[in-house]
Amino acid sequence: MVFRKLMAAFGAGVEVDTVLQTSTVRPGETLAGTVNFRGGASDYKVEGIFVDFTAVVEVESGDSEYKQTHSFLRQQVAGPFHLQPNAVHAQPFQIPVPWETPISAIGGHPLRGMTLGVATELSLAGALDKGDLDPLFVNPLPIQEHLITALDRMGFRFSKADLERGTLQGSRMPFYQEIEYYAGPQWSRHFQALELTFITGPNAMDVILEADKRGGFISSGHDVYNRFTVPLNGNPAAAEQALAAGLQSMAQRRGWF
Repeated sequence: MVFRKLMAAFGAGVEVDTVLQTSTVRPGETLAGTVNFRGGASDYKVEGIFVDFTAVVEVESGDSEYKQTHSFLRQQVAGPFHLQPNAVHAQPFQIPVPWETPISAIGGHPLRGMTLGVATELSLAGALDKGDLDPLFVNPLPIQEHLITALDRMGFRFSKADLERGTLQGSRMPFYQEIEYYAGPQWSRHFQALELTFITGPNAMDVILEADKRGGFISSGHDVYNRFTVPLNGNPAAAEQALAAGLQSMAQRRGWF
């Protein structure tokens, strides 16, 4: 057990260590763990201990782009209480993982471009201090993994993934994920690149496709979109058919093919 000393700037010397049962979850599952904390040299009133889900998000501002850390879930797991000098406590917690939590790992491998984590916040004497970020790896739901695998079979090659600031229709998140692909041989005459976004709920999921379409002899390149809904526990083959139909629709829309 490795304690991290928090509130050093306030002279509190309270130490906190968060241990997750597992750092790998899926949307809709429960993240379980324990917050271990130890008092300092004096008696302190702890107003609360919070677990904070955070993500690194791309923010566009004019012609520039920068990264910003966003909190998308904050839950109190302990407090208020008095912490006696040098006293050691352990507070277990269970937190439902939001259905819209973005994917950050596939097949046990981190997804390039994604940074998700869990931070522990300690509220003490009116001040708030956040500890280091514990990595959180979110694997896709079975239906998401099936569609991702289908794109791979169609020849699309993964490029990168990121989170963009903004809220899409049907979403409650302050950002959305884009999983980016290079177009495969069958599709490269239609698209230069493809972006995949999931908006997931407890029963169904919207799939958003955005492609950078190549121009024809009499038309310039432009972005095309397609959006369809699949049930989380539906037939994977039907979801794959909807994906293929969406791609075909975008390929045929405006221009030569």
